[in-house]
Amino acid sequence: MQRVSFFIDGFNFYHSLRSQRRTDSDYQRFYWLDFVKLFQQFIDTGQVLHKVYYFTAPPLDDDKSVRQGQLLEANKALYPNIFEIIKGQFYEKRVRCKVCRSIYTIAEEKHTDVNIAVQMLCDCSANNVDTIVLVSADSDLLTPLQSIKRIYPEKKIRVYFPPELRSGALSDFMREIGKRVVRLKYSKARFLSSIMPDTVTVDEKTFTIPVKWQVPNNT
Repeated sequence: MQRVSFFIDGFNFYHSLRSQRRTDSDYQRFYWLDFVKLFQQFIDTGQVLHKVYYFTAPPLDDDKSVRQGQLLEANKALYPNIFEIIKGQFYEKRVRCKVCRSIYTIAEEKHTDVNIAVQMLCDCSANNVDTIVLVSADSDLLTPLQSIKRIYPEKKIRVYFPPELRSGALSDFMREIGKRVVRLKYSKARFLSSIMPDTVTVDEKTFTIPVKWQVPNNT
């Protein structure tokens, strides 16, 4: 069986859902998603879903961090041997406004791109995967994909763009190797079938969808 692993750029993925929600309110429901169930639907005959890696950084804001934690820990509880969380870090960065010249603080995510690149290369080196699926539209990840293609030509590479995001550089690379990017904006039915119940209970541990993510029932 061909082992397929998905490498999700969590920051890229989550913000694509937030962006798409502006025109389609259903996308708020996809904040509370069963990632293994979603990507299992892309597995073909003769393949097996080996790993789903989720790369992210805990937000500096406590409320956001709790919401993210509920989502990721629910997924980890459901699939302890398949779903893996790899964390980077947010840092506060002081920047100067180009207009008024005042200084303010922003949160800047670090390490995620490097973590994704390292994990993909490590899995190839250890022969833990046959097909790599990058779920991101971040063109910074072109370099590790090119390296994998050069060093491990027997490994298959796929790229999935989160809803409403795209990268010309990644699209061009996929065309060069004779493949097409999968655009998840056209897979809404798969997203809908992968929404977790509002309350997930595993081994007496309970995880509940954050109130801010709940969608009012208008029926």
